[in-house]
Amino acid sequence: MKGRCTSPPCLAEGFDPSDADQQQAEDVARWRKAERARLRAKRGGLSVAERQAVSAALCAALGGFLRDRFGDLRGRVLSGYWPIKGEPDLRPVLEALHRQGVRVALPLVEVKQAPLVFRRWTPETRMVRGDWNIPVPPPEAEVVVPEIVLAPVMGWTRDAFRLGYGGGYFDRTLAALSPRPFTIGIGFQSARLETIFPQPHDIRLDVILTETGVASA
Repeated sequence: MKGRCTSPPCLAEGFDPSDADQQQAEDVARWRKAERARLRAKRGGLSVAERQAVSAALCAALGGFLRDRFGDLRGRVLSGYWPIKGEPDLRPVLEALHRQGVRVALPLVEVKQAPLVFRRWTPETRMVRGDWNIPVPPPEAEVVVPEIVLAPVMGWTRDAFRLGYGGGYFDRTLAALSPRPFTIGIGFQSARLETIFPQPHDIRLDVILTETGVASA
């Protein structure tokens, strides 16, 4: 009946929708943590030869995609990444792009919980240890703003959402950059997920590339 509570006493008066939102966010966070552990173990179980084969296939797929999508990239800024924790190794592509006149950069954390900073990189760059001991260009390297960003993914979905490592740095960075760079998620075909249960802070990527080619766009 209109205007009448269905549960005596009327519990609706004390219901705060934010409680449900908070519970959902906590449930999603727990699920994502478990999925990261599962996918990390799965990736860690690959042999060196299997990882090398995936990396080679992804290098070929990425090179072809960049040519088809952007043509001549000479003079433009592209951010790659330094491979860690069994991620596909795209350094051969980054070196080739540098030789073609592309201004290659790598991301790094300068301030905790802040957008990433991008420093210029070349094959001759003397790397230093950054956050989580990831090699990064030194402080004196030129700071640039990328037009194209390669983002490693722990997991991915067909609608181009990314499951990362949980720090939120890529989402925070993409939200801060204007204009937003064209962002390419890089991952294993076997890391596809049905959903990541997107939250308000999650940003959809432009395309996902795996060793089989374009997996999501």
